[in-house]
Amino acid sequence: MCSVSLEHSESFKILLASRNFTSAISLLRLQFECLVRGMWILYAAPETALSKLTAELSENSQKRASNLPMLSEMISQLEKKAPKNAVDPILEFKEYSWKPLSSYVHGGLHAIDRHSKGYPIQILEQALKASNGVNGLVAVFGSILTGQQQLTKEVYKSFDKYSDCFQAKGAVVL
Repeated sequence: MCSVSLEHSESFKILLASRNFTSAISLLRLQFECLVRGMWILYAAPETALSKLTAELSENSQKRASNLPMLSEMISQLEKKAPKNAVDPILEFKEYSWKPLSSYVHGGLHAIDRHSKGYPIQILEQALKASNGVNGLVAVFGSILTGQQQLTKEVYKSFDKYSDCFQAKGAVVL
């Protein structure tokens, strides 16, 4: 899931460079959802969920995997089982960015308004910093998976070192 999230991030940047801003910002939601699913698999998912996600792709396995929890349920389960410092940034991102990102994904007001009137540079910078923030969380999560605590500490240090590359706390992607 970390790798898929990073792929969405790379595609986000390619779309930004191509001036396909609505599609780019929509990918930010997918990037975030992959991070959450990966964390859910590690901290909260039952073994049966993992087997559904790692099964060979077939019509039957696709049907079995279709009843996995949606994002809100995964986050709810994470709140009960994952470390608080792992869940807090997920909750913050969802609180401030979920509704606007859903509007982009589903052709709502944000997508229509911005696509027709243009994207202020501040919105694009905010979206890029939000994507970088999700990448940072993916890096933390990936470092935890290695079991090397020093690596995780180094990742956290990079947040301070490159703070200008990350979204301000509580910023909304519009």
